[in-house]
Amino acid sequence: MRKADEFFFTRLQYESGDWDVDQRMPSNVLNSLVEYTTLPVDTKENIISLSSDDIYNCPFCYISGHKLVQFTAKEQENFKNYVNNGGFVFADDCNHDIDGLFAKSFERQMAEIFGADALKKIPNDHEIYNAFFSFEDGPPTTSQELNGWGDDLVHDYLKAIEINGRIGVLYSNKDYGCEWDYDFRNKRWYKKDNTKFAVNIVMYALTS
Repeated sequence: MRKADEFFFTRLQYESGDWDVDQRMPSNVLNSLVEYTTLPVDTKENIISLSSDDIYNCPFCYISGHKLVQFTAKEQENFKNYVNNGGFVFADDCNHDIDGLFAKSFERQMAEIFGADALKKIPNDHEIYNAFFSFEDGPPTTSQELNGWGDDLVHDYLKAIEINGRIGVLYSNKDYGCEWDYDFRNKRWYKKDNTKFAVNIVMYALTS
């Protein structure tokens, strides 16, 4: 049974599209939280339906995919209420493609829920880039970008929806999910630990 003060990673399941991508990523991120922070962590991924009211008990949610995002009325309602009441959603486009199906449909959903101008680029000196580790140049680059995957662009920004001066939805076209989708025991082979930015995202979500 999870302890009351333990952080847990929640993946949102939605009826459209392919929500169950980058399946090793959560365990890798959770391992990094254990490795670098003193945060009590439940190391098992929590998966819930976006249409479930269980979302209101989650401190941090992740949503991703490659395909169409078309929320049901209940999914839209829960997403809106969760974010407006202090929840945090990290949304990542597995296509790394600003013209791809996931990107266009997810951004359209955000416009319907929060308004046409709600999702905006955040500056690269935003506090999320110093929430734990320091990223002076903004969002770290992924190998998908450097290898020409997706739209063959290096996205030098992230987007967000802010509620009362705080990020409620952090949105990436950089495909961090695939970047962090490896067994955490293989981390020792990497010259640089690319999951450190994930620690920043979680710590910002919990402390801002």
